[in-house]
Amino acid sequence: MNLQDHPFVKRLIEKNDAKFYYSALLEKLLESGLLSRGMSVLVVCGTVKDKTVFLELGFTNVTISNLDTRAPSDEFSPYTWSYQDAENLDFPDEHFDFVVVNAGLHHCQSPHRGLLEMYRVARKSMLVIEARESLLMKLALRMGLAEEYEVCNVVTEGLEFGGVRNTLVPNYVYRWTEREVAKTIASYAPYAKHDIAFHYDLKFPFGSLVDRHPMYLITAIALYPFVKLAGKLFPKQSNLFAFLIKKPTLPQELFPWLRFEENNVALNMSWIENRYDVTKDKGHG
Repeated sequence: MNLQDHPFVKRLIEKNDAKFYYSALLEKLLESGLLSRGMSVLVVCGTVKDKTVFLELGFTNVTISNLDTRAPSDEFSPYTWSYQDAENLDFPDEHFDFVVVNAGLHHCQSPHRGLLEMYRVARKSMLVIEARESLLMKLALRMGLAEEYEVCNVVTEGLEFGGVRNTLVPNYVYRWTEREVAKTIASYAPYAKHDIAFHYDLKFPFGSLVDRHPMYLITAIALYPFVKLAGKLFPKQSNLFAFLIKKPTLPQELFPWLRFEENNVALNMSWIENRYDVTKDKGHG
């Protein structure tokens, strides 16, 4: 019997399936009222796993998008399928109530651009599940238990797809930090303070190790109890990282130095004039 076929290993793989983290996050959003099953939802870099999660939770208005040319038109039924480049979405601004990506932005050539495209087409909020840059992750990279370039995914996809922009070239696995997320959004939309909530969990990637040398899997099993303990004691060291970005309500939440003028953001001159001397000659001559 191959090691990966052992019942104990199979249970570990199932228990550490990141799908459960994904589903649990959406359930929490439903319970909080930030998300409802009738909202229009766009899934970026979507797969059949996304379809399964949203179907199980009872969502009715979901569009699943990806750059994958292999997807049959009926594979995502009853949901809508759309061929989309995450870095250049073909949708108007604020077209969907909620936009989500599950472990897909690191396949972009510019993960930041993918994030900002999601922000642009979202009306209310967006959820991103990606890897976090942490000390524990750096240790896993050194030990060969995680990949800097996602070769295993290309192998799993038959050496034809699964890399950067779904090509056969293995993508660099871009890992985020909280501060980086906040700065990226603030730079793109500098007109109001954003409410960003961060979530953490630890799922050991046993499933991605079964196609490699057995020693990687054996080492991972031996380290598993210690890593789980570290994840409980230091949640930010967990390998699963999600952030929910709620878009501000405009014009109510505009910064005080701004105002709405014909549905566009403009300077609030009365606020400026109360705090700055705008009568000075700014010329050079």
